[in-house]
Amino acid sequence: QVQLVESGGGLVQAGGSLRLSCAASGRTFSVYTMGWFRQAPGKERDFVAAVSWSGGSTSYADSVKGRFTISRDNAKSTVYLQMNSLKPEDTAVYYCATRRLMISEVAASYDYWGQGTQVTVSS
Repeated sequence: QVQLVESGGGLVQAGGSLRLSCAASGRTFSVYTMGWFRQAPGKERDFVAAVSWSGGSTSYADSVKGRFTISRDNAKSTVYLQMNSLKPEDTAVYYCATRRLMISEVAASYDYWGQGTQVTVSS
């Protein structure tokens, strides 16, 4: 079992920044791929970003490339999502998730999920 707890969400104006954190506990964090997903009301859960177990490989959704940065600190069992130049369309509940294998953009392929943190971007 892996437990994930997100934090750092909130209300921000368009153009602003937020940094989300996801703290993991349970099984060895360092061997897991970590991903961020988001879900807006009435929409599907969409891939945002993912990072490999070593931090050496990352993947981003086209909609966030150049604005968001995913990183991880295995010593702290924490993954981060730095979000800059936020837009109203970034408003959603953001979830972190983990899986044992390589980076994937498919939500169903992730094994464990956090409870989510709300990000609201006002125009």
